[in-house]
Amino acid sequence: MRFRLVAGPLALIAAAGTVSGALLESGLPAPATQWAYIVLALLLPALGWLLAARRPALRYGWLLLAAGLCLGLGSLGAGLGVRGAPDLLVSFLLSMFAVFYGLTWIFVPLLFPDGQLPTRRWRAVAWISGIAVALHAGGYLVSGLGPYRSSGPLSPAGVVAALASAGGQLVTWVMAAIVFCGLVVRWRRSGSGERGQYAWMVGGTTATLAGGVLLSLFNFGGVQVGAVGILGVLAVVGSLPAAIGVAVVRHRLLDLRVGIRGSRLHLVFDIRPTVDEVLSDLGTALDDAPEPVEQVGRLAAAVRTGLDVRWAAVTLADGTRVVSGREEGRAVLEMPVRGGLGRIECGPRDAGPLTRVDRRLLEALAVPAGLAIQSAGLVSRLVNAQEAERRRIERNIHDGVQQQLVALIAGLELARATGAGPDMLAHLREQARQTLADLRELAAGIHPSSLSQGGLVEAVEERCSRLPVRTTVTSPPPLRARRFADQVEGAMYFTVSEAVANALKHAGAATIEVRLSQEGGRLRATVADDGEGFDPGAAARRGLATLADRLDALGGGLTVDSEPGKGTRVNAWVPVDG
Repeated sequence: MRFRLVAGPLALIAAAGTVSGALLESGLPAPATQWAYIVLALLLPALGWLLAARRPALRYGWLLLAAGLCLGLGSLGAGLGVRGAPDLLVSFLLSMFAVFYGLTWIFVPLLFPDGQLPTRRWRAVAWISGIAVALHAGGYLVSGLGPYRSSGPLSPAGVVAALASAGGQLVTWVMAAIVFCGLVVRWRRSGSGERGQYAWMVGGTTATLAGGVLLSLFNFGGVQVGAVGILGVLAVVGSLPAAIGVAVVRHRLLDLRVGIRGSRLHLVFDIRPTVDEVLSDLGTALDDAPEPVEQVGRLAAAVRTGLDVRWAAVTLADGTRVVSGREEGRAVLEMPVRGGLGRIECGPRDAGPLTRVDRRLLEALAVPAGLAIQSAGLVSRLVNAQEAERRRIERNIHDGVQQQLVALIAGLELARATGAGPDMLAHLREQARQTLADLRELAAGIHPSSLSQGGLVEAVEERCSRLPVRTTVTSPPPLRARRFADQVEGAMYFTVSEAVANALKHAGAATIEVRLSQEGGRLRATVADDGEGFDPGAAARRGLATLADRLDALGGGLTVDSEPGKGTRVNAWVPVDG
């Protein structure tokens, strides 16, 4: 939006200067040639505004808009000069014609088609041309040689300025010829997709330069001589925008499309979406996709639409590959996703090759691509972990409590059939109590009742009170009375449980310290032990990996600090309100 706020006023200034200057110069009613000049002169700022507003990253649009602005200011200067405006203002405005010539004769063809230099070797040409244009315009302004300035002997400074202006104009012509030759070479070397675009640019540049020659030969004292001079003006003003317009219609230059949309005939200028638009649409699409694979698929579709290619594919690190479109031929552009999570591949485009602007768009899409792939992997790991936990609970019930209940029922049937005595009944009662204890232990592993009733601190204290080693649990008094969301308390409780279980099973710890705290909008849990320690980079974290995914899904995280012989410290946190 901010680019439209800038491009719009610039285009309006250019258009207002062109119209008012032409009408001030000729008066009303204006001749047909003047109206033709106005129409052709308005093409340049209109096309520049369209590109600058919709594709601000594309420098070519701003270049065309700058050329149109200089043309409009120069036209205004010509009109004000006829009406007797102050000489300094008129001379300044007329100097904008020199900038307009430099932009259209040199920089518009040189930076074609994406606003970038063809190669670094053209930097010298660009610098020399810029200095020449500045000398031409600045010398004209200082010397006062314009057709509407008062005549008289020039001061030494005026002579120097006049010579600088003439020298700048001569160098501008030389640089324009060099750039034109380079454009012809690029046209001859271009591929089939670009040849038509370059052909029209070569034609437009040829007509523009020819118009400049006509203006130089048939412009005496600021007055164009006959139809030849008028033809030169119209060629200089309208050739390039007309050539660009034809290239747009026939060859989709600069990703502009002209067509018919809807039930009624009307002209539509449609530009490929900007980076912000693609990212905005992609964010909405990912939010609406519930499944990880569907998210990756929508990412591939967004890449295909944004770059306007035949197909696009997203490949995950595990080999999973999702393709949008019909994959034909080899990829012409490939971009790795940050973190080694995968890569994005793009097929060819129907019209023209992919440019540096397309690569920058793909680089921008690589960031949400990494997030989408990471989210897909996280969801997949959580689903697998939930499935593994479900199977573990099923196995424990089948092999443990279920077998005990079967044995208890069989014992009761035997006792009823044989008339068992007190000893038999006491044994069955003890067996029933053990089964109940095992069932409660199993339920505590799923979700302990103390966590639901007393909160996180009480549940952690109860869990640590049954450990066979000295374990201390510390927390600030206000935290004991705080309750959090069930998923937050569950994640933190099982993280602490897994950490203390690892300290007992694998570290051989003699003491364990557990600290719970809340600060900076985060609920934290730290489990430290004096066990053997290990190298976190070389050892698997076992159950902590699943818990880390669980915390990550809540917006939190988990870190493990350990060294051989120096114990282990597990730090977990999740964001909470207050």
